[in-house]
Formats: sequence, C-alpha cells, structure tokens
Amino acid sequence: MADLSLASGPFAALTFIAAPALLTNATSVLALSTTNRMLRTREAMTAMLARSERGAVGADEQEIFLRQVNRTEIQAGLMLTSLSAIYTALGSFAGATLMTLVGAALLPVIGGPIEIAVGVLGLSLGALGVFCLILGSLRLFGATKLSLVTIREEAAVIRLRSTHISTTLAAASQATAAPALPDHLDLI
Repeated sequence: MADLSLASGPFAALTFIAAPALLTNATSVLALSTTNRMLRTREAMTAMLARSERGAVGADEQEIFLRQVNRTEIQAGLMLTSLSAIYTALGSFAGATLMTLVGAALLPVIGGPIEIAVGVLGLSLGALGVFCLILGSLRLFGATKLSLVTIREEAAVIRLRSTHISTTLAAASQATAAPALPDHLDLI
C-alpha cells in the first residue's frame, strides 16, 4: 500500500498545501467581485432614493418602482449573506493550509494521535470552506436572478413606451398629412 502521509516525499506537503491555497485564491477573487456588486447595489438604491425624493416617479411607475426597490433590498441581503459565507470560506481555507503546514512540520517530531488530530482539523476546515463557498455561490446566484427580473421588467417598460410613442407619432403624422384626392380628380 502506498504511503500517503505528508512525509512520503519532498513534494507531498506542497501538494497538500496547493489545494487549499488554490481555493483561497479563487474565494478571494469571488469576495472582491461580490464586494463590488454589493457597492453597485448600494449605488442603485441611492439613485432610487434620490429619484423618489425628487418626485421623479410618476403615478403610473409607482408599482414597478416599489418592486425594484424591494428587489434591490433583497439583493443586498443575499449579497451580505454571500459575503459572510465567502469570508468564512476564506478563513477555513487559510486554516486548512496552516494545519497542513503544521502537520508537515511536526510529523517527523510528534506523529501518532497528534498527526491524526491535525489532519482531521485540516480536512474539517477545508470541508467547511467548500461548504461555505457553495453556500455563498448559491446566494450570489439568487441575487443574479433578481437582477434579471429587474432587467426584464425594465425592458417591458421600454417596449411599452416605444409602442406608445410609435402609435402617437403615427397618429400625428396621419393628422398632418395632406388629404388624399378622390379618384376622379387624379386625372387633372
């Protein structure tokens, strides 16, 4: 049977450290992008507040506007819970990396039950990190779905306004156009 301990070769510790380090890096990038999305959600809410304070929301738009405000608030909550999970994942992956380093350093000296305890702790931290990363990603997916709902609603409003403007312009151009001559006067 192959020796799978950290001391089995010069690159064994590096192998066990690389996985949590890679996950830490990917999670850090996700944390940065989620923070950016959170700030953009805050900017959107600030713009909606300013629009509301100016009285720029017409009576016909009030229902859509309130739905968008509610969705933006829910998005912010989803992103906050996502950030919490992502930060927990970052800490867990860093802890898993540390436990791997401690295990690699102490294995030749201590071994036995402490080696097993450090290994179990490192594995547990890594598993917690993966769980939190998945949880954070699912929350972000929920926030993204809400963004799509808002985009579709705004697109419907644009289409409705465009149809209304086209109809109004067509009616105005027909009203200002020269009247058609009767057929018997076309010969003159």
